[in-house]
Amino acid sequence: MRFDDIIPVHVADVTYPADHPLGGTSGPVMVFVVRHPQGLLLVDTGFTEGHAWIDEHYQPVSRPIKVALFAARIDADAIGMIVNTHMHFDHAGQNFEYPEIPIVVQDAEYQVAWDEGYTVKEWIDFEEANYLRVMGDTELADGLRVIATPGHTPGHQSVLVDTEEGLVVIAGQAAHDPRDFATRQGDASIERLKALGAARIHFSHDRGVLTKTDKRRSN
Repeated sequence: MRFDDIIPVHVADVTYPADHPLGGTSGPVMVFVVRHPQGLLLVDTGFTEGHAWIDEHYQPVSRPIKVALFAARIDADAIGMIVNTHMHFDHAGQNFEYPEIPIVVQDAEYQVAWDEGYTVKEWIDFEEANYLRVMGDTELADGLRVIATPGHTPGHQSVLVDTEEGLVVIAGQAAHDPRDFATRQGDASIERLKALGAARIHFSHDRGVLTKTDKRRSN
């Protein structure tokens, strides 16, 4: 695998409500496809519109996940596995588009996902849902693994991909963006990710990519 085998896909935009730390600003929702020799892995599924509270508070503009993938020239029907970095509505909100496909979640995340107000239950609870619950760091395939990075949620996980050009981390929302990742102190999960010395780090809510060479945002 090479860097180009990790494909960011922009699936939605949200405007953060006033009580959010980023209140009044807007930002993207990203998912990622990994072209692994054994098949296509999708990291997160974005979300859909039509939920009254979310539509009012986040003013989302979203695309169906399969439409977004096809637009990126990815065969959306060839996805063989999904990883949810966590199960908030904007990361697991279109899981229902993939019945029977294994969806990898940390057991700690699955346990809290059913708490009232944690996510939109009808988006994650669907016929033939196939959640593969793991505990801690887990190898999914050769050169592809998830590691536990709790903090944003109790069961947050990040995805590590070994490529010929170096390690790529899909950090999910372990940090909001490259600046947050680079400057936040005292966060054990971020320190763990930093210690990996990854060549590239992707984030779920920023199109920037943190690179090992310059440590600056590149678009």
